[in-house]
Amino acid sequence: MIQSDLLIVGGGVLGTFHAAAALDRGLSVTLCEASTTPRGATVRNFGQIVPSGMQPKWQAHGRRSLAIYKDLHSRTDITLRQLGSVYLASDDDELGLLEEMADINRANDYPSQLLTASECRHRYPGLRSDYCVGGLFFPEEVTVEAREMIGRVLAYLVAERGLDYRPGHRIVKLKGAGARVQARDNHGNQYRAERAIVCSGGDFRSLFPERLRASDLELCKLQMLRIAAGSGPQLPGNILTGLSIRRYEAFRDCPSYARVKETEDPGAFWKQWGVHILFKQSPDGSIILGDTHEYASAREVDALSFENRPRLNDYMVDEAKKIFDLPRWTIDASWNGYYSQCRNRDIHLESIGDRIHVVTGIGGKGMTAGPGFSAAHIAHLYDGTPLHPETVATPAASRN
Repeated sequence: MIQSDLLIVGGGVLGTFHAAAALDRGLSVTLCEASTTPRGATVRNFGQIVPSGMQPKWQAHGRRSLAIYKDLHSRTDITLRQLGSVYLASDDDELGLLEEMADINRANDYPSQLLTASECRHRYPGLRSDYCVGGLFFPEEVTVEAREMIGRVLAYLVAERGLDYRPGHRIVKLKGAGARVQARDNHGNQYRAERAIVCSGGDFRSLFPERLRASDLELCKLQMLRIAAGSGPQLPGNILTGLSIRRYEAFRDCPSYARVKETEDPGAFWKQWGVHILFKQSPDGSIILGDTHEYASAREVDALSFENRPRLNDYMVDEAKKIFDLPRWTIDASWNGYYSQCRNRDIHLESIGDRIHVVTGIGGKGMTAGPGFSAAHIAHLYDGTPLHPETVATPAASRN
């Protein structure tokens, strides 16, 4: 029998940082990950940590995440680089949203800097002058290498913090048992703990499938690609573009957001496939480019095609060529990412009895807000503190 104070199911960003927060409290923690190494959304994304894209409640979690990531990186190399984020406007509507967002940032005490088109071209060599009319830069934001980061954090928690990490151990049964919970994994191992937290991402079948299928959870499929390293310019930090300005929830608080959205072509290809163009260059010079979005409810996840569509890659590359001039655009790899989200809520939280807590459906916020939210959730479960921090209200002049 494997005993601990807390059993966590899932070794992605939510599971790992729930474990970190629990260890900070002096709890003993067992973390079971179904795969031999995490393979879900946590390792398939850009590695962009961008609180700037979130509305106040989740931006507060993202800003706490920045502090958590930076503190961890001061203790062990988690691949973090503080190179900032920039949003590049392609027209006057998008530039107007950036100007309004700069006002909101000042009210919320979140540092940002408006850039002229010339300043953008100076900071980002290769940026096309016929695309960019200005930008908004966030100096505090960071990047990590998503395929490496979570493994390094887990290794640190095992070596330095006493985490009992069990990769390749899928929990197949979990139930409350009086004042404790009991579980069994695919190897027949038995577990007992005071509480369990289930962070199983887009796996709607292994644990509590009836509950998850009856919820408003859905699975989002993304298509992403990597441009091979070449002799082109350096693209530092997180680079977000006009379609990101039109998509990210933070901009919904801008006074002109509704008007800008009303002018968009509802039949546009980028709307049909949920495309927005992001760039993130890795230390080896390769560039992650994406992405697209398709959705299916938790009941109908098999309806999502497993195919990687070349025409979507072609479209993203064609759009990227309108933004940056690179000497070559060779696609080195292309893959699908999957994350769970809620249709009508911002996260799925469900307690089964008093001691089992399901946490999933954080959507595309996980890499940015996951560490901060996990810390808040542990404090909420054990101390009864508010789950979401108080945030500065959006200024009246900036409300729709």
